Amino acid sequence: MKVKDAMHKGVDWVSPEIAVTELAKMMRAQDIGSIPIGENDRLIGMVTDRDIVCKGLAEDGFDSRTATARDVMTAGIHCCREDDDLAKAVRHMEELKIRRLPVINKNMRMVGILSVGDVSQSAPTELVSEYVKRVSAHHH
Repeated sequence: MKVKDAMHKGVDWVSPEIAVTELAKMMRAQDIGSIPIGENDRLIGMVTDRDIVCKGLAEDGFDSRTATARDVMTAGIHCCREDDDLAKAVRHMEELKIRRLPVINKNMRMVGILSVGDVSQSAPTELVSEYVKRVSAHHH
């Protein structure tokens, strides 16, 4: 099975200058936990709901009225390709202990996101079981 068979398609990125409050509203409206951040036609980071809490709200001096995506995003994003084998992408997610992985095509354009939910819906049971164990291990 290929990544493109399991990923969530039609994902867009937003500017790093977007307000954190707008990001949170987008996440709520779309029922999603992360939003890719792009600038100059390149994917530069990701903001998760956890980033907003841990790098934003929980920090002394954080001002949600002026904070932007750049202030809370995780830079240096890892990606996979849409034609990668799903098991390879899942191993990559396991190694990085991440729950979401942007997907790019051969032209280096983001075409989707592979999430733990996508994997659980599409992958063979044994792959899902191992993935969940390994990705969740660092939270204990």
